[in-house]
Amino acid sequence: MAVYQEKDKGTWRVVFRYTDFTGERKQTQKRGFKTKREATAWEHEMMLRKGNKLDMTFESFYEIYSEYKRQRVKESTFETKSHIVRTKILPYFGKRKINEITVADVIAWQNEMMAYRDEKGKHYSVDYLKTIQAQLTAIFNHAVNYYNLPCNPARQAGSMGKEVPKEMKFWTKEQYLKFAEAMMDKPISYYAFEMLYWTGIREGELLALTPADFDFEKQTVRINKTYHRMKKQDIITSPKTAKSNRIVVMPEFLCEEMQDYFQMYYSLAPDQRIFPFSKSYLKHEMERGCKATGVPVIRIHDLRHSHVSFLINKGFTALEIGNRVGHESEKITYRYAHLFPTKQDEMADFLDNERGMDVKDQEVEKDVS
Repeated sequence: MAVYQEKDKGTWRVVFRYTDFTGERKQTQKRGFKTKREATAWEHEMMLRKGNKLDMTFESFYEIYSEYKRQRVKESTFETKSHIVRTKILPYFGKRKINEITVADVIAWQNEMMAYRDEKGKHYSVDYLKTIQAQLTAIFNHAVNYYNLPCNPARQAGSMGKEVPKEMKFWTKEQYLKFAEAMMDKPISYYAFEMLYWTGIREGELLALTPADFDFEKQTVRINKTYHRMKKQDIITSPKTAKSNRIVVMPEFLCEEMQDYFQMYYSLAPDQRIFPFSKSYLKHEMERGCKATGVPVIRIHDLRHSHVSFLINKGFTALEIGNRVGHESEKITYRYAHLFPTKQDEMADFLDNERGMDVKDQEVEKDVS
């Protein structure tokens, strides 16, 4: 280990040598420190990191954690998580020693997150606060599980905010058909929305579809990948979960529509994306169609909710629907059961009729006696 001054630049350089987990000797260095103090501090942090000692800053430990996590999640997932940490966690805890952060410190941070308001006075949603909290908890968990941190202060502090159940938005079949009619002026948009509504696939799954995924003889479409736009590049990865790998049977009319759509292309390679646009395009088209028809504005993902709710209303089981849309049946049961307010009315009417029949039977018995 050594700290050198680079005379030609007026900055400082650190050369750090260490033994990795295989026993091999390695060397790393970093240049550009403005002062010897900064260079020495970095050298000290590296010593702590390589020695697996927690007497280091939260920021240094996060570098260890991120190296671990990057190899275990999709790149798009990692980028989302790291953005949250960089913008919401490191500014608060970055320079603090990780083994000195207390439950009270975490609670103070939570209070700041819950009190935040942007220039329009809008606060973070409960879901977003839970996501931020989960990232902090995961980092401390890593320190507890692998680096002997005595306890997880983020877990002890508890969650942020009070969870308020959200009403899930969806369209009825009639609302969708009205919207779809307005989309017919742009075939590429029309067929995209047809796939979303009548198959219940996710937006990313739609945008990753290729001609090779369709088998029109069997009336199926294969879901085995998803689309992301990251760092101005189109990225195709495996689906969201293992359950998401599935074969979806399409109705006959949708098969005919997609065959018509393919014929609109002059040439179409088997591995070519059939909907070569971004998620923002679909969002814009959704808004355009809603404005033209007066149909309530919903998210693109709510078309998936609409598909599920339609199937539930037609009497299909949670297991059957879960297999179709790539969800566990338990999630279908708990997530979508509240979509039908009319079901409560039907249940009440049913119970009322049942009770009324009992009363009539009792009256008949009295008359007989």
